[in-house]
Amino acid sequence: MGGIVVGYLATPEGRAALEAAVEEARRHDSRVVVVVSARPDEAPEQRALAEQALAQVETELTDGGIPHELRLLDGGDVADDLIGTAEEIDAQLVVIGLRRRSPVGKLILGANAQRVLFDAPCPVLTVKPAAS
Repeated sequence: MGGIVVGYLATPEGRAALEAAVEEARRHDSRVVVVVSARPDEAPEQRALAEQALAQVETELTDGGIPHELRLLDGGDVADDLIGTAEEIDAQLVVIGLRRRSPVGKLILGANAQRVLFDAPCPVLTVKPAAS
């Protein structure tokens, strides 16, 4: 199967990750598998917002001619969802967005990002949104 797995949230970091995944997909003639992790106890309004964001991503990818698949997963663990999807599709790359951190915060990488970096079955590309 293969493809590029991207963790997506409707945030600047999520947008940066999606844009990088699309660029890589074009470069390698690959598909993009967009993963959004929902918590099982998530409020219905939050779930609706996630579904709305995915609908926008669907339109963008379709209009851009990018082969894709969208997954709204209810596992509640972002790292597990990304790693599991990467293993399932035999991904060639995982793309995640990182937020900018303070000098002290740079000493500690987020737990989910760290798990994806260490446990993904393929290379991981981390991206940051452009400075504003």
